[in-house]
Amino acid sequence: MKSSLTACPLDCYDACGLVYDEKKLKPLKIGHTKGFLCPHLNHYDKFERIEKARFQGKEITMEEALLKLKELLAVEFKSDVLHYRGSGNFALMQEVTDHFFANFGATLTDGSLCDGAGEAGIIEGRGSNKNMPLSEIEKSDVIIFWGRNPHTTSSHILPLIKDKTIIVIDPIKTKIAQMADLHVQIKPHTDIYLALLLARFVYINDSLNEAFIQQYASEFEEYYELTQGVRIKATLEDIGVTLGDIGDILHMTIDKKVAIVCGVGIQKYRDGADVMRSIDAFAVSLGFFGKEGCGVAYLGNSKEGISSPFETKAKRVSKVNTDFDAFETVFIQGANPLAQMPDSLRVKNALQKTQNVVYFGLYENETSAMADLVIPAKTFLEKNDIRTSYAHNGLMVMHKQIESDIGISEYDLAAYLCQAFDIEIKAEEEYLQYFKNFGVKKINGCFEVENREAVPYQNGFDTNDGEFVFLEEFETQQSEAEDEFNLITPKSPRSLNSQFYREKHLYIHPFHGYKDGEEIEISSQNGSVVLRVKNDSRLRTDTVLIYSGTPGVNNLTSSKHSYEGKCAVFQENKVKIAKK
Repeated sequence: MKSSLTACPLDCYDACGLVYDEKKLKPLKIGHTKGFLCPHLNHYDKFERIEKARFQGKEITMEEALLKLKELLAVEFKSDVLHYRGSGNFALMQEVTDHFFANFGATLTDGSLCDGAGEAGIIEGRGSNKNMPLSEIEKSDVIIFWGRNPHTTSSHILPLIKDKTIIVIDPIKTKIAQMADLHVQIKPHTDIYLALLLARFVYINDSLNEAFIQQYASEFEEYYELTQGVRIKATLEDIGVTLGDIGDILHMTIDKKVAIVCGVGIQKYRDGADVMRSIDAFAVSLGFFGKEGCGVAYLGNSKEGISSPFETKAKRVSKVNTDFDAFETVFIQGANPLAQMPDSLRVKNALQKTQNVVYFGLYENETSAMADLVIPAKTFLEKNDIRTSYAHNGLMVMHKQIESDIGISEYDLAAYLCQAFDIEIKAEEEYLQYFKNFGVKKINGCFEVENREAVPYQNGFDTNDGEFVFLEEFETQQSEAEDEFNLITPKSPRSLNSQFYREKHLYIHPFHGYKDGEEIEISSQNGSVVLRVKNDSRLRTDTVLIYSGTPGVNNLTSSKHSYEGKCAVFQENKVKIAKK
């Protein structure tokens, strides 16, 4: 009998467990899903998908599309082919196409459009990037939401935080900030200063967890000297924090079980690794690692403890600033680089110069509209797969629910190409079973990845000597000019990257005197976009907000990398605004 169990495929923290029943998606009542679905998944089936393949604007059959793809890949130099794969659908079998393209001799990508800078900082300090499971967050006394907006990005954490002390550090007065015991409305891109000062005042107030420091962070004295380079009064004034805020945070957290839950916005800068590392250092100063109910949660390594069966040794280029026009054929899978990559004007120019652009995905978007060959994909309900999560340790089996003539799965596409170009590939079930073997069944009927620590770092950090590695220097931030604004680009409550409903507004504080609906031009050193105004008193007056996925937002962003982690830096540029 076919199982009705599956899991959400979307690239977000929650990774909901699902039952497909009577053509409806229903949430699992057991495990972390807790009987409800987030807004993204609730509307998953309400958007028009690509149903027919096409070449140069003309509909063709799937058989014709595959033959055309084979023809486009028959190039003299295999390195003239680029495989650009996104992660908007977040399941392990997505990578089977990497197996084909790597063995074929094509060029693949590395780097991240999302979380790479923060992860790099975590690995430098801790030696690895482990999940802080939701079950551990639930055991905490205090939760600090540092740049995380759980009502939008991780709603399944909300039932776990009842009756806890809540601190929010965020430039927006989000819904969770309005509910919090303390909201510190910090200036964007100054989190590192707050983290440095918090660690400094822990030391000044003689509140260090001495036993933890002695065993796992013996270089703290040197780090304290680094924090002394921050001028207290001038810095607090600049970043929008008071000494009272510092005192309140320490008063609420010392000698408590504390989970610091971080969002990706805090590391969308060139020094994003240092930002995460400084927050970790504050947690280290109070011993918030290796103990029940304590830790720093970010995007953990979803593949921790899982090796890949897919051969991916290949030449790689940056996912952040790919020179598409350096290739003859570009195969884009599950991504919309014309909207999602930074510096959209550069990306558009490069793709327009590319001889053959192939788009393989579910939905129409800017990239599919300009592609030469469009190949529709299967939805997660029309294929078998396995997924893990970067917010919990679940290993979730995604059973096929629907037979459909629309589209082709990643495995079937890779198998066709492997056969066409004489590359070995195993049966799909072998790969699925390979991934399942990393799971262990729990009492509640769910599976978890085997051999992961229930309490991360309980035996010390994964560095050479088991100790935390502190920052030794940090970059001083430049203040914006009077006519410039800090740009923040969080996820929208109704969209995910460039999927589903997409926002079309600039959000700005009413202090500046613009009218709702008024058209204004927003510009940076990389480009400009015209959007309509929505006034929002939740913002700081030195900050404007444009949700990620808003058409044209990445005209404003830079294609520079973070210093570490090869990550996009969507919030590095300052912007100016003017009436249209």
